[in-house]
Amino acid sequence: MHFLAVRHPFGNQTPSIMANFDDILFAGRPQAYGAYALRQAYRPTLSRAVLIGSLLFLGTLQLPRLYALVKPDKTQFMDEVILDDVKIETPPNDPVVVPPQTQPAPAQATVRNLVPDVVADAPDDVPDVATVDELKEATSGQTTQEGTGEVEFIEAPEASNGPTVIEHALEVTPPTKDDVFVSVEQEPQFPGGQAALIGFLQKHLHYPAEASRVNAQGKVFVNFTVNTDGSIVDASILKGLGFGTDEEALRVLRLMPRWKPGRQGGRAVRVRYVLPITFALE
Repeated sequence: MHFLAVRHPFGNQTPSIMANFDDILFAGRPQAYGAYALRQAYRPTLSRAVLIGSLLFLGTLQLPRLYALVKPDKTQFMDEVILDDVKIETPPNDPVVVPPQTQPAPAQATVRNLVPDVVADAPDDVPDVATVDELKEATSGQTTQEGTGEVEFIEAPEASNGPTVIEHALEVTPPTKDDVFVSVEQEPQFPGGQAALIGFLQKHLHYPAEASRVNAQGKVFVNFTVNTDGSIVDASILKGLGFGTDEEALRVLRLMPRWKPGRQGGRAVRVRYVLPITFALE
């Protein structure tokens, strides 16, 4: 830094001290505030900031050591254990105890009997066949030997006629004319089949004006009974739609011809039937 001698801005007096660059730059200008004061305080402020930052950085590096001093590690290590020489003792050779032998079971008396053997030529010495009397006291075997002691024989069970079979007659009550079936072997059918039923409904069914005005569409489920002669009775609405559709469905149902009756066990029976009738605007 070069220092120059300058004249005092407020007189022709010779300065007694040397001026720095800031004094030269701000010669003849106000120096009590503004940039002059900032430039004067810049270097001290920068030095303090660098010093404080360095101290904080070094303090951060020392935090683990400080934490270890405040709260020491409680990990315990096991001391080294040295085992002495281990002597392995061999078990004594105890004598093997042999269990006492049980007495053999008494031998059963047998009689040599003829064993079937298919050969090309019959041998000369054909063994005798055991008689019935011999087999009463002994059993059939390959050789003949005498029994040693009493042998328990298993007697054959007494002859019986076997389990008694109790037969129960299944009484089948034939259906009466008043019985109404829900499910039968042969369902009742409209004359001409399903296609003829759809054609009949399309021809005779009229859309009610009230239902058309409110745009009511859907299905009406009609419940009725098909008699043994095919006539339709006991018609009712199982699930209605309203707006005159229920009444129209019952009206068309009364116009139907006789159906082909349902059959159960080969005979005509009364069957309860559910018919859905669709009301739809085209």
